[in-house]
Amino acid sequence: MSFMTKLFGATAALTLTATVALAEPAIIYDLGGKFDKSFNESASHGAERWAKETGQKFRELEMQSEAQREQALRRLAESGANPIVMTGFAFGDVLNKVAPDFPKTKFAIIDMVVNQPNVQSVVFTEEQGSYLVGVMAAMASKTGTVGFIGGMDIPLIRKFGCGYVQGVMSVNPKAKVIQNMTGTTPTAWNDPVKGGELAKAQISQGADVIYAAAGGTGVGVLQAAADGKILSIGVDSDQNYMHPGQVLTSMTKRVDNAVYAAFKEGADLKPGIKVMDLKAGGVAPAMDEFNAKLVTPEMKAAVDKATAGIEDGTIKVHDYTTDNTCPVN
Repeated sequence: MSFMTKLFGATAALTLTATVALAEPAIIYDLGGKFDKSFNESASHGAERWAKETGQKFRELEMQSEAQREQALRRLAESGANPIVMTGFAFGDVLNKVAPDFPKTKFAIIDMVVNQPNVQSVVFTEEQGSYLVGVMAAMASKTGTVGFIGGMDIPLIRKFGCGYVQGVMSVNPKAKVIQNMTGTTPTAWNDPVKGGELAKAQISQGADVIYAAAGGTGVGVLQAAADGKILSIGVDSDQNYMHPGQVLTSMTKRVDNAVYAAFKEGADLKPGIKVMDLKAGGVAPAMDEFNAKLVTPEMKAAVDKATAGIEDGTIKVHDYTTDNTCPVN
């Protein structure tokens, strides 16, 4: 059944979809919502895949404001949901506070490490996937100038940008990479208008391929790129379909696999840190019918070669979050 629970006054609401049975898995989406066509939507696909395969139900919750994080998490834990998955680093502090109060409940958080005995922390090597799409961007660019537009200015998103620059420079050391962040607050994840404005500004500076790592904001980047008749690169979900023939690829981050695996483990979810890297299929450029005409045999060969190099260790992609620096600019 579905019902709307009003919290924090009439203007704030949590939408909770659930069934009456206890001990169902649950997922809380970060701000931007379930249908952001990116990070959250990928997570929802994993939950739905689990439900389709098992015939079982799960609970899902969409927040309407930052202030709802703790109450949302406590509400699900008190209802008996297990495990509970959270999409996004912003749940870290709240989970650290709530997890000890529910020792028999298992939690999984994506993109943040929370050291609690009942928490699984799922992290991705975004820099590796971003390196590969950077290789593609450099090979597709005719101007030698490409762009990167991030969402909220945090080390995680700088990690995407740094990996991308390294990939671009591996192909063309003289390339120019224009980088912009959308903002410094969570609203940066859901501002497609500003994303479009930033993309137009980069196009005016000569960028002919733009990579968006900005959640729902990226929808505006991809639209502006299509309108400007240049190429774009999507993120998290496969966004190639949004503008067929104009999205070079998407750096898929398999959040869906992380959610699916957590739901499948259920109450037996293994705590600790789970790393989903390139070798484990955690990140990869999307190749499908929507970008088939854009990906040349030479480009695919270069991606395959770089993939093999990253997997066997001969190519070292720097992780920005280890020291908040990037070896190339």
